[in-house]
Amino acid sequence: MMTTNLPVSIAVLTFNEEKNIGRCLDSVKWCNDIVVLDSNSTDATCNIVEERNARIYTRVFDNYANQRNYALKEIEYKNPWILMLDADEVVPEEMLEEMEKVLPVAGDDVTLFQMRRKDYFFGSWLKHSSSYSSLWFGRLGRVGRFWVEREINEEYHTDGSIEKLNSALIHYPFNKGIHSWLEKHNRYSSMEAELILKQKVSATSWKGLLSQDPVLRRKSLKSIIYSLPGKPVIMFLGRYFLAGGVLDGRAGLRYCLLKTIYEYMIDCKLSELKRIKKDLPV
Repeated sequence: MMTTNLPVSIAVLTFNEEKNIGRCLDSVKWCNDIVVLDSNSTDATCNIVEERNARIYTRVFDNYANQRNYALKEIEYKNPWILMLDADEVVPEEMLEEMEKVLPVAGDDVTLFQMRRKDYFFGSWLKHSSSYSSLWFGRLGRVGRFWVEREINEEYHTDGSIEKLNSALIHYPFNKGIHSWLEKHNRYSSMEAELILKQKVSATSWKGLLSQDPVLRRKSLKSIIYSLPGKPVIMFLGRYFLAGGVLDGRAGLRYCLLKTIYEYMIDCKLSELKRIKKDLPV
């Protein structure tokens, strides 16, 4: 890893991430200010963090948006920029090199950089089935100028201008095992169902499909698809055939099927919530 004077602090959220956090922190050894916000881990996560001389803070987890906003607003950082990471993500050297080029020349109005990430499953990069080309999210922003909304599958917002990084984070979502992925997405599906119940598809959703902002386009498309019957099947067909998941081989098929299970869980839980709301037996 190259040395650098890059004015970027790192913020990582953790909960029982002993299998991931070491690799994540090793990928940002160049940083002089690494913060880990832990949710009372019971494994060796905090010990590993301490071995790498990162600062540790603890907060009881309630939802992802609140957790990230706490890290952004309640913790002081040494540098003017923050790169927010998950413990199962890695910052490749090409991203470091790109940040060294773009941050010194970024105008004062630029407050957030969007990026993508490369998801790996069974040793393969899910280039197509993970929606790599269209899935952008803001993770690198100026201190005090960006925040997070939505309790699950968060959205990053800013009061300034947004630019993009060409390089991508490396993501290992299955590094803790498929069982862990399923347990996590069981929780996610419950949170998603509750959020969907509160939302309605509007004219704004359709207009968003024409937006130049890839985040807004994806949000609008997701909102529309979630209102259609047979959503899990639609999502599978779109992900596997239209997006090219079939080109990702066996890993792509497995991933698309797992995502379909996730979408089906959301559907079932949404139906359950609607019946509960009407005081009907489940």
